[in-house]
Amino acid sequence: MRGEESFSKNRAIDILILSNAPGELATWVKPVVRVLRQKLGDDRDQVRISIVLSPCANASGQEVAIARRFPEVDRVQGAEHFLQFLLWGKTAENWDWRQRGVVLFLGGDQFFPVVIGRRLGYRTVVYAEWEARWHSWIDRFGIMHPEVATHVAPRHAHKFTVVGDLMAEVGAEEARITRETERSQSATDSPLIGLLPGSKPMKLMLGVPLTLAIAERVAQVQPNVRFVMPVAPTLDLQTLAKYGDSLQNPIIQRFSWTEARLIESAPTGAGVPILKTSSGLQVELWTSFPAYELLSQCTLCITTVGANTAELGALAVPMIVLLPTQQMDVMRAWDGLPGLLANLPGVGSTFATVINWWALRRLGLLAWPNIWAKAEIVPELVGKLQPEDVAAKVLDFLKHPEKLNQMKASLRQVRGQTGAAEKLVQLVCQEIEKDELLKSRMN
Repeated sequence: MRGEESFSKNRAIDILILSNAPGELATWVKPVVRVLRQKLGDDRDQVRISIVLSPCANASGQEVAIARRFPEVDRVQGAEHFLQFLLWGKTAENWDWRQRGVVLFLGGDQFFPVVIGRRLGYRTVVYAEWEARWHSWIDRFGIMHPEVATHVAPRHAHKFTVVGDLMAEVGAEEARITRETERSQSATDSPLIGLLPGSKPMKLMLGVPLTLAIAERVAQVQPNVRFVMPVAPTLDLQTLAKYGDSLQNPIIQRFSWTEARLIESAPTGAGVPILKTSSGLQVELWTSFPAYELLSQCTLCITTVGANTAELGALAVPMIVLLPTQQMDVMRAWDGLPGLLANLPGVGSTFATVINWWALRRLGLLAWPNIWAKAEIVPELVGKLQPEDVAAKVLDFLKHPEKLNQMKASLRQVRGQTGAAEKLVQLVCQEIEKDELLKSRMN
């Protein structure tokens, strides 16, 4: 039975999604809005989906553009207008709001749905990954695992439902679609290696020249390897290319890493732009988003930490995860007081170095598949990484495909059961029904 049949069709509703950063949009919002439309239908006069973004230290400025690519969404407001909306309830475009609705929290501060839900008179549903707050003021919590509700007072226990890990949803459908492609690619003699250096300046500064240097050393030993770099939707090609230019990225000369130039009309077989190094190595740049079909074909990916490890894990793509520490003051995207100190003018670099040194000594598992498994099933390389050392590890995997197959099998085993988005949307549907019942009684 479709969800729209469970509540009166003549009562239009608004679903307001609160989110903040590219990772949440890609791994939480995207699968949820898809299921919302599947369950509640595509009649926009009956069900309208809006996204309001809040400020985030990890934001890139392209979040609105990303959210507008979701065909299920009707309206999007950027983070620069959030404070006005939080304080006064006014959107930049003076949106109207229907009488019935649900505020669905998918990133940001859990206090936001408390305020906004009360002002709009909407029910509130919060997806809580590690911690749930404001138990008295939120109507329902969809939690990742039972431990989130361990210390909840008995009077609030009924509000909590284990829905699972939304990140396990990422790429599930795309992985099924591309199984045949994946099998045919693995049978060829030309391995495909994906380079994922990140999407933010602090990661790209190190990640682009380092992954290019690794690729060059791999190609010297195994020249038949093809390299691809999926370009994050928050980046344009010219911005990406500057991190491979020694005149614009001092890291390259400091560590003698590889630089490359952008060729936008490259005559490659794939017909896509490339980064070309001085040795002639070509790295194909793919701008399609999401790049699940391309990633599913990869023999191995070299990636930085972040939500991309969850996507690769969901697609069961083997990976090597890098966290280079050559430039300890580069990482400045910490939340709260550490983030403020790390970004202070003049002294921020010193604070960033100290904070990062302290944090690295206390880090546990970094990649999402390892966090899920509570064990290192994909290699995590942390420290002053040298391209030749990482390349040797890559070449060892290419020489021993049974190791890649074992990693792939482990990823399939730990990526978790899909269905978190379905269960979370079910909570939204239940709150819609409660809202309709309560307001019908009031009338």
